[in-house]
Amino acid sequence: MKINRNPKAISLAWTGASGAPYGLKLLECLLAADYQVFLMISAAARVVLATEHGLQLSANPQKAQQQLLEELYQGDKLATGELVVLGKDEWFSPPASGSAAPKKMVICPCSTGTLAAVATGMSNSLLERAADVVLKERGQLILVPRETPFNAIHLEHMLTLSRLGVTIMPASPGFYHNPQSVQDLVNFMVARILDHLQIEHNLTQRWGYDVIADKDTD
Repeated sequence: MKINRNPKAISLAWTGASGAPYGLKLLECLLAADYQVFLMISAAARVVLATEHGLQLSANPQKAQQQLLEELYQGDKLATGELVVLGKDEWFSPPASGSAAPKKMVICPCSTGTLAAVATGMSNSLLERAADVVLKERGQLILVPRETPFNAIHLEHMLTLSRLGVTIMPASPGFYHNPQSVQDLVNFMVARILDHLQIEHNLTQRWGYDVIADKDTD
């Protein structure tokens, strides 16, 4: 019997950098786009999530999975995808093997510690192993570091990964769309991530299209 890999599967990781709202919004969008999301959450990411969003996420993957679905949708059936929260030692899960892992992975937000681990091929947790698998299988890996300023070590790690084809997308939202709220800034960054994943969205107005619309009404 042949078992095919889900073409709409993706690995998503949250680490201890500031930027929990980015990760939450990205998860919401991926589920709404009917993706199967394998979510890995570091211990530090749970601390950040509690600090920045007020959500005390359980260390138990099954409980965390239910918490997140309740937090995102609060009873509304908005998600059509599937969420699978994985523990750091679940070595027999799909993201741990090149024969089963999704071909796409996003680490958002990405701490500089995780950046270093991925750049140097460390695999001390499932999260790090999953990134290593995507690299070795020539898949698509996107890192969203949130730190300032960057030191030379951070920049060298980014350069190393960029040369391997990794997309380095620092959490640097633009202001040319005249954001009116923090959520607008979050949406800007998540929209750019979705663009690189080739997932359609309507989170933000695209550059220049408002000008075209104005001309059409003249």
